Amino acid sequence: MSEKRIPKRNEVPEQFKWHLNDIYPTDEAFEKALDDAGKYPDIFAGYQGKLCTSSADLLAYLKLDDELTGIAEDLINYANRKSDEDTSVSLYSGYCDRVNALFVQIGSAAAFAVPEIISVSDEDMERFYKEQPGLEHYRLALDRIRAKRAHILSPAEERIAAMAGEMESSPSTIFSMLDNADIKFPDAVDKDGNAHQLTHGSYIPLMQSEDRELRKSAFSSLYGTYTGFENTYTSILASHLKAIAFGANVHKYENTLEAALDSTEVPTSVYYKLIEAVHGNMDKMYRYVELRRKLLKVDELHYYDLYAPMVSDVKDVIPYEKAVQTVLEAVKPLGEEYCGIMKGGFESGWVDVYENENKCSGAYSAGAYCHPFVLLNHTDDLQSEFTIAHEMGHALHSYYSNKYQPIAYRDYKIFVAEVASTFNESLLMQHLLKTTSDKKQRAYLINYFLEQFRTTLYRQTMFAEFELKINEMQARGEAVTSDALCALYGELNDLYFGKGIVHDPEIDHEWQRIPHFYYDYYVYQYATGFAAAIALSQRVLNGGEKEREDYIGFLKGGCSKTPIDLLKGAGVDMTDENVVNSALKLFGELLDEMEKLAEC
Repeated sequence: MSEKRIPKRNEVPEQFKWHLNDIYPTDEAFEKALDDAGKYPDIFAGYQGKLCTSSADLLAYLKLDDELTGIAEDLINYANRKSDEDTSVSLYSGYCDRVNALFVQIGSAAAFAVPEIISVSDEDMERFYKEQPGLEHYRLALDRIRAKRAHILSPAEERIAAMAGEMESSPSTIFSMLDNADIKFPDAVDKDGNAHQLTHGSYIPLMQSEDRELRKSAFSSLYGTYTGFENTYTSILASHLKAIAFGANVHKYENTLEAALDSTEVPTSVYYKLIEAVHGNMDKMYRYVELRRKLLKVDELHYYDLYAPMVSDVKDVIPYEKAVQTVLEAVKPLGEEYCGIMKGGFESGWVDVYENENKCSGAYSAGAYCHPFVLLNHTDDLQSEFTIAHEMGHALHSYYSNKYQPIAYRDYKIFVAEVASTFNESLLMQHLLKTTSDKKQRAYLINYFLEQFRTTLYRQTMFAEFELKINEMQARGEAVTSDALCALYGELNDLYFGKGIVHDPEIDHEWQRIPHFYYDYYVYQYATGFAAAIALSQRVLNGGEKEREDYIGFLKGGCSKTPIDLLKGAGVDMTDENVVNSALKLFGELLDEMEKLAEC
């Protein structure tokens, strides 16, 4: 028998579920809204040929696009959030398919828009602004479109590219269904022979157990199962690589990295500088691996030892309610308004708290017009407490952007998305360190902080390097096979963790379970966001009202400036590699303190 049964969705108390009826009161209301949205392909198509000749029609079209954006946000949020509650419910996965299909239709019908907008001469565009003063509101958005002239195709070609959108999203959808709904893992077994249910949500807590036999069993059960599906996962990922390469090639980008980062207005040099900076600090990670081996008192360190607490006998049971109160205390340096908004979110249905059968694994925050929605799989431990701080950081960022930016500029770029979340984690860590004098508890917290560096700056950079290299494999025409993917992933683990850890062959399959490899160069932003958050949190904690307001101004900024400029306004320049080096310098200082505490 498993130690703890995962409840079904209908067994979870209502106070721990998010309120999706704040978007639509019923499924029927959603279906009506979806049916009503079916008129938009024809409406958009009616503007074809007019945007480049009429300033009035261009303004009307942009207002229509704002209207649809609001409708789309509600439809997409409702369908996806309902599906994530229980991925085995075909009704809601069907909702996702229908919404995606509709917006592919709309994208196809509106494919003429960008080519027409970029075809307008600079002189005529200035005339348009004078004829229709309302167009000034959209100047920045129009400038961003027109800056991409080299990557925009003819209307007919853009229509074909838009029609391919549904196929391009298929690998991610297939991965999600396989990984969240279909794949099942054997129970893990502890040193006493007791079985423990192994799921995506329970895996890390099991790996944090002080029972090494249980950790090894969970590790072997998880990756043994993935190994049995390696060819399927390889096919899915290879299909994804082909899909994004198609998009990059047809839009005349040098590579998929340039295509992905162009949409976020971040220079590719930031990506390469991150990898270079981390490579230059590998000595600290190798030092960390050796410290971990010594503190765990093992002859050989294995990958199933990486999550085990280096500080034993520290009880860390943190119920959800207590975690919420601690997070609210930690963010007080951001002011009463910020704290009040967050507290209201906890009390009014923003958060879906606990794991249930077939619930989407992990955690995320999704911005919505009514309010953000936060998915958790809370397990009453320190990591879950930090996850609350992280996801509510995202949520407050969305809240402020939605409140202070018009619809055309409220959707912030993903490059800055991880800053607000990790900023809150940094505040929480500083709060916890400040409020404890117990040496063992302090060592426990520093252990957790070190883990954040390992899993965010180092591990996410390793993911970013893996993603870069597999896209380069695809571009060179090399076969993307399971053997090639596992070999590459194994080599990167050797590079990032060094010779101080045993190369367990199971770890070569870890790439199979990482959903972010379907997000197109997303993961590097966890690392850059972490570095920026360390700098900004120190600035706020050591500063005054101006520093706090600079940061809140960043949260309110949406995409009203480039991500680099928004962060400069908050007080950090991410084009400077020293931001990453400074964060890793702190990692080294934490290692120094941990070594001293370990001697006590």
